[in-house]
Amino acid sequence: MSLIRDLAEQIIAAHRNDELCIPIPQFTPSNPPPRIDNEAATDHYELAGALASIHMGFIESDAKVLGKAWSRMAQGDGGFNAQKWPNRPEHFDLLPWTRNMNPNAFAECPSRLGLYGVMPDADWVKRMVDAELPTVQLRFKSDDRSKIRKQIKEAVAASKDSKTLLFINDYWEQAIDAGAYGVHLGQEDIATANLDQIRTAGLRLGLSTHGYAEMVYADRFCPSYIAMGAVFPTNLKMMPTAPQGLGRLYQYAKLMSHYPLVAIGGIDEGSIRAVSKSGVGSVAVVRAITQAKDPKAAIKHLQELMQ
Repeated sequence: MSLIRDLAEQIIAAHRNDELCIPIPQFTPSNPPPRIDNEAATDHYELAGALASIHMGFIESDAKVLGKAWSRMAQGDGGFNAQKWPNRPEHFDLLPWTRNMNPNAFAECPSRLGLYGVMPDADWVKRMVDAELPTVQLRFKSDDRSKIRKQIKEAVAASKDSKTLLFINDYWEQAIDAGAYGVHLGQEDIATANLDQIRTAGLRLGLSTHGYAEMVYADRFCPSYIAMGAVFPTNLKMMPTAPQGLGRLYQYAKLMSHYPLVAIGGIDEGSIRAVSKSGVGSVAVVRAITQAKDPKAAIKHLQELMQ
């Protein structure tokens, strides 16, 4: 175990200043610390990578994935190098050419979706279409099915024959019926949504991810794009993980560069330039547009900052 701890400490020391570390939460009986399965590990590199990841604030599922990635990287390189960080598809057992070889891949969307507005209703979608925003998502929340159908129908009509690509959040059945360009689903929706029906209808599929484990899982479905976040703190939605930060985003973008990528979560005019430099082809914003005095001018300014 001393060798494993020594290797883990080398990893932590090498990446302490890479903005990959997140403060470790206080553990309690109801929130116990992550466990590492010594017996299931392939080698000591896997155990060291997982242990280092936990100490760097990665959640248990991400730490397990990273442990295996460290093992594959060490085996592929012919040795261990703490200065490196796993960021290639083969380190995570992914195939960068999946879409071309996978008959179940979802329809393609542009590799760079540009500025991506997440809007609360169809009226806001119409305003975004008028402003020629490249990509917009309708995130309308209601328990009234008739209101949901009406909002989606109006949003699809507004975006028809425009320069704006429209994704519908969550309501995939209504999106299919209305002829939307695509749907966006969270991790919790993957198990309940009929992905075959979405694929057969020709809709594009965007999937949310919040770390390594969810990115690896999303890759199984070969979606049209992958969203990564939350990059920064946000109050708009309860997040399953702590904000990921720029350091992790930059690593995620390297790993998943064979997908169109969308960064999301707490991004505004003060951070959008740094986020854009990560390699993602799209940045999603909400309040940076909806709370602006002049949304159309805000869109233009944000796009300039993304250049």
